[in-house]
Amino acid sequence: MTGWTEKLRAALVIARRDFVAVVFSKTFIFFLIGPAFPVIVGGLAGSIGDKVQQNVDRPTIGLAMSAADAGRMVAARAELDGRVPGTIPELVVLADVRPGEAFDARAALADGARPVAAVVGGTLDAPTLTAPRERARQWVGVVSNLAARARAAEPTVYPEVAVEEVATSVAKVKTGQTYTAQGAQVLLFLLTMLLAGMVLSNLVEEKGNKIIEVLAAAIPMDAMFMGKLFAMLAVSLVGIAVWGSVGGAIVLAGAKSLPSVPAPAVGWPLFALLGFLYFAMAYLLMGSLFLSIGGMATTVREVQTLSIPVSMFQLMVFFFSSYALTSPGTWVEWFSLIFPVSSPYAMLARAAQHGEVWPHVLALGWQGLWVIVIVRAGALLFRRTVMKSGPAQGRRGVWARLFGKGAKAY
Repeated sequence: MTGWTEKLRAALVIARRDFVAVVFSKTFIFFLIGPAFPVIVGGLAGSIGDKVQQNVDRPTIGLAMSAADAGRMVAARAELDGRVPGTIPELVVLADVRPGEAFDARAALADGARPVAAVVGGTLDAPTLTAPRERARQWVGVVSNLAARARAAEPTVYPEVAVEEVATSVAKVKTGQTYTAQGAQVLLFLLTMLLAGMVLSNLVEEKGNKIIEVLAAAIPMDAMFMGKLFAMLAVSLVGIAVWGSVGGAIVLAGAKSLPSVPAPAVGWPLFALLGFLYFAMAYLLMGSLFLSIGGMATTVREVQTLSIPVSMFQLMVFFFSSYALTSPGTWVEWFSLIFPVSSPYAMLARAAQHGEVWPHVLALGWQGLWVIVIVRAGALLFRRTVMKSGPAQGRRGVWARLFGKGAKAY
């Protein structure tokens, strides 16, 4: 018990030292304002994309029929608009084609002066649709319905529908909880990917100025690893608190225009607590892996080389957890719940969809156990492969240190 107490005390000393060094540095301000730039760029790109999409999603069908038939088609569209699912394309009259006259529909589609996505010709009894393959398959039923309605001698009498509204339904609740689970996974992934990568370069500077050797001689290596992890976690929580405060103020300022978020199955207070705990576990799990891998690097260039596979690994974990969300009850879901690095994502999604609390207690204990295992294994690997004197060992690259072979990096 005394040994664990001493290790915990040493870890807290390292955590306080690293936390103060990072938070009170000048670069911490840039760390806090860094996420604002992608948010601004994303907002500008989204607004531009919405305007482009609005222009793209306004398909128009040209009518090359007799004036009477074209007028009936336009009237039929006005009558059916809002009474059938989806949107009916706009109709414009291209030409008054008399019986026996020919109209070049292909030339009309190629004419940039009056762009249309398709051309309807012929008569109401035998309409013809000229369009690209995907549009033809999409609109052949629409044109058939419009022609059938236009052929009717009298307007159709539509009965009034009595509407009884209910607050919600089981299907709507389940769908909303699925959306909440997806959103929570995305937010957890973005925070973890943005913040966990910082630990890759945590040991490079201290290894260069020999501070790491002094620390290794004074305290256990796994206590040093755990202290650095907790320090970076605390730094991340400070950043999240600042970003959350700013984001919350923006949300409150425009709260009336925001859609309501479906409530998770466990309720918002417990879901927020579990979100905090699962972020901490996801950060510690990923951070312990990255700290162990980054501890093998000797230069900043090696850290930059390692950042690409590390980012790909995070993406694969996120994609796997998202895929497990679409396969409930299968071995994929169970594996995502048990696999340590994907367990926080899968369990947070489960909190949004299922109201049981006891599985989260087991999951948090399981994830905490793996944090300890990875930290101790990483500390042992670091001590055996890095904490050795000698010029040859110092010149070996990160891959040679990981696999015990390979050429020396000169």
